[in-house]
Amino acid sequence: MIKITPEDVLNYHHLDGRPGKTAVIATKPLETQRDLSLAYTPGVAVPVLEIEKDPNCAYEYTNKGNLVGVISNGTAILGLGNRGPLASKPVMEGKAVLFKKFADIDVFDIEIDAHSCEDLIKVVAALGPTFGGINLEDIRSPECFEVEQTLQEMMDIPVFHDDQHGTAIILAAALLNCLEINGKKLDQIKVVFSGAGAAGIACANQMRSLGVPCSNIWLTDIAGLVYEGRCEEMFPEKLVYAKGNHPAKLAEVLKDADVFIGVSAANLVSPEMLMTMAPDPVVFAMANPYPEIEFELAKATRPDAIVATGRSDFPNQINNVLGFPFIFRGALDVRARKINEEMKRAASHALAALAKEPVPAEVCQAYGVDHLEFGRDYIVPKPLDKRVVVWEAPAVAQAAMETGVSRLRLDVVEYRRKLSEKFGVVE
Repeated sequence: MIKITPEDVLNYHHLDGRPGKTAVIATKPLETQRDLSLAYTPGVAVPVLEIEKDPNCAYEYTNKGNLVGVISNGTAILGLGNRGPLASKPVMEGKAVLFKKFADIDVFDIEIDAHSCEDLIKVVAALGPTFGGINLEDIRSPECFEVEQTLQEMMDIPVFHDDQHGTAIILAAALLNCLEINGKKLDQIKVVFSGAGAAGIACANQMRSLGVPCSNIWLTDIAGLVYEGRCEEMFPEKLVYAKGNHPAKLAEVLKDADVFIGVSAANLVSPEMLMTMAPDPVVFAMANPYPEIEFELAKATRPDAIVATGRSDFPNQINNVLGFPFIFRGALDVRARKINEEMKRAASHALAALAKEPVPAEVCQAYGVDHLEFGRDYIVPKPLDKRVVVWEAPAVAQAAMETGVSRLRLDVVEYRRKLSEKFGVVE
């Protein structure tokens, strides 16, 4: 296990050399008088007039088509809670680095000092002309639902709250493969959640999109079971999943469950609770940095379980870095107006399919193992697998075109070839 101390983070990663994790670089030369005249005055007036005549020209003459705004108000930073917009900046910079590393997408991180939905929506909407897409981050629930939905309706570019959908898309891919391994059916499994915030609700919605009946999904949170008539810690998105009319604790609800989804807090699930689950259970304990039940303890308690966490130092990491860079890559490349349910499902199915392919030796080496093969300890691809971009982005782009939300049409085979060339992928 790799141990990282606070001193490592601050002294090396954030203070070493230039502060922070990102910078802006020029893409055109600025060495001569002619260079300056082309880049700024008088030459810059030419694209201004062209864009005024045809707004789509902004995708040709500016960085709009490859630029995403990573935006937060800092009200739900990681598992740290409401720490304010300034404190969210290291996380947003980190997100920017991942966009660039994995999908060559440029990012401006923007931290907004706005706490009401109305103010946040107003600011983000006003920034729309700058970007090809918006990635919302670390906005508390239930405000995050209203903010995302309203902005999606107002703007003609993708607006994607990654804390919701990023986790849900990767989890859905993992679940599809788990059920293939243990032979269970989507419409027959009992799914129990610990955590009913942004990620929990989105994961439940994604499961329904795949074919899990709403009646089979049980939500619990800090107040216990989400049931009809409950008043504590409730909002409309939870009420969809209400079960029964009386309180119950997680331990009671987990009995006979086929799938446990943890997006809550550390050490909430005991070995005794795990033993009450159905045969061949799926245990996704994704609280970070410490899961609802430790990976080794879960495996020792239930050798028949398929176990995943949100951590990179155990098998089966369910992490949204497998989603957002590649989803936006596909969406940007067809100039999508939104990221819809079909695009999210396409991303899940692409990831599930890639996990069944032979894993290149260099990917195994990057993770310090000799071999990776589809099975109980390898249910989703690894983030450092370069093939993810050429599987996921084309699937998303294809779904965007098929559902009519794209401005451009691409030959998907040729698009995949160009991505392979750009990212050095050999298949």
